[in-house]
Amino acid sequence: MNLNFDSNNVTVTEFGVGYDDGEHSKFVLVPVDEAVQAALQKMAETTWHTMRQNAEEPLQYEPSEKHAGTEYLYMAASNQMGASLFDLHKAENLLIETEALKDPQQISSYFVRMTDRQERRLTGLRRASQFKGLLKKKNRLMRVIDDALQIVEEEVFRLDDDFDLLIDSENLHILRPSAFEAMGKLKKAILDAVPMNVNHIQQSIPFLDIANIGSYASRRSRAAQCLASIRSQNLEGIDRSALQALCKKTGVELKANNGKLTVNERHILDFLEVLDRRRFVDELDPKTPESYRAASRHKIVS
Repeated sequence: MNLNFDSNNVTVTEFGVGYDDGEHSKFVLVPVDEAVQAALQKMAETTWHTMRQNAEEPLQYEPSEKHAGTEYLYMAASNQMGASLFDLHKAENLLIETEALKDPQQISSYFVRMTDRQERRLTGLRRASQFKGLLKKKNRLMRVIDDALQIVEEEVFRLDDDFDLLIDSENLHILRPSAFEAMGKLKKAILDAVPMNVNHIQQSIPFLDIANIGSYASRRSRAAQCLASIRSQNLEGIDRSALQALCKKTGVELKANNGKLTVNERHILDFLEVLDRRRFVDELDPKTPESYRAASRHKIVS
């Protein structure tokens, strides 16, 4: 996978910060000089280099997966789970606030937006923990002036070595999944998407009646994550008999009602794990088959 951007021909570099009130994020631009712009460009290059070292062909982000602290994943621009971050990437006429750094404790993230000669944009986003880590209130910083050490009275901000994620016109490239989830408000986005995901699954598997799953998942993050992951999979080929057999082997109770299969409410999360390919049976010893739940799984391509 490649970036849809030419990092060797950057014409515009913008810097900004984000504020987070828990429900929403606000992003503003902050003027910076050429030295800071160059440092931000270097951060983006380092991020891409680290991603490519991690995996040349990244796996698609799945909300139900147990991801590593640092892992190169991607999400397509069309995926609604990343909508708030793609909105930042596409936003025009962001407000410029020259005093945005005067209240650094309110800053939750910072970003760079670069434009190349073909008018393509690349956005890098980072949580602001280290960025705020060298403020004068918490540290006694010194510098040499006229051969003498002096205390630095001004507030000092520190850029990180890389970004948590990069965004181009086609994909969101993720280096730190937990940072992506926090900045993208993934928990709320996934819960909000429950009705749409339930409807998609219902249409894709017509022999199921999953009306009770929507209300269950709208109150439970884990079930909502499974629904979002299931939504991204190929569901049309699921066989009714095979599904019933796997549910029986893994202890998931299904019932037939008016020609459709329904799920016992006590087993809804278990059933979602079956559809998410996270429950399986080991039959290496046919006399003692064993059922397992996969916390993490990757498809083997032969």
